[in-house]
Amino acid sequence: MSTYSNPTIELLLKHRSIRRYTPESIAPELLELLIRCGQAAPTSSFVQAYSIIQVTDPAKRSAIATAAGDQAWVRQAPEFLVLCADLTRINYCGELQGETWQGYTEHSLVATIDVALLAQNILTAAESVGLGGVCIGGIRNNIATVSEVLELPALVYPVFGLCLGWPDQDPAVKPRLPVSAILHRDQYDSARLPQVIQTYDQTLQHYYAARASNQRISNWSTQTYQAIYGKCRAHMLSFLQARGFFKR
Repeated sequence: MSTYSNPTIELLLKHRSIRRYTPESIAPELLELLIRCGQAAPTSSFVQAYSIIQVTDPAKRSAIATAAGDQAWVRQAPEFLVLCADLTRINYCGELQGETWQGYTEHSLVATIDVALLAQNILTAAESVGLGGVCIGGIRNNIATVSEVLELPALVYPVFGLCLGWPDQDPAVKPRLPVSAILHRDQYDSARLPQVIQTYDQTLQHYYAARASNQRISNWSTQTYQAIYGKCRAHMLSFLQARGFFKR
């Protein structure tokens, strides 16, 4: 253990995705506190370009779970939030000054990054009180369906979902890439890439074979290839542009 370790660092290093939950609900005041923690995250120029849809309607939950690839935990989690990039308030500020929305890539990136930072704070705060959760990028598989179910207007798009609840499982922590693989000094070092991938593949292959449940034979490079090249979501650009994002 590092001499710099503290409860916050230990909490962050213990993160696991939790997909099974007890029936116990999350108190409304706790959920509101978690969202306030999310709002405390950094936000570009203080624009706070996000909104959250708390999905409680079982029919809507089921429709979104199906759209996301039939993920049962979306139906079952005590709380399911859809975290949205939201430029409607920013657009209104522009209208007050007589501006017309242009859909610049920079503003779309700002909103998307704001959502990611918001979500990380919410999840970390949730884990600090014993809750667990998992992010649901699968909602982008059928993003138009999810947007229709949630009646999202133009200038709003669902970035990902977030399941939250009291854990009913205790999975092992999945080993990340070593810091030496991602930290470069003064310039990017491509020469070490083959060795980094080979070593990390061995680490992940051992992890998958040794874990207590859902054992499999796999490694990081194969898994990453399948995940990225198998989930191109070619519909995303046209959908986002139609919503007013990434137009120029």
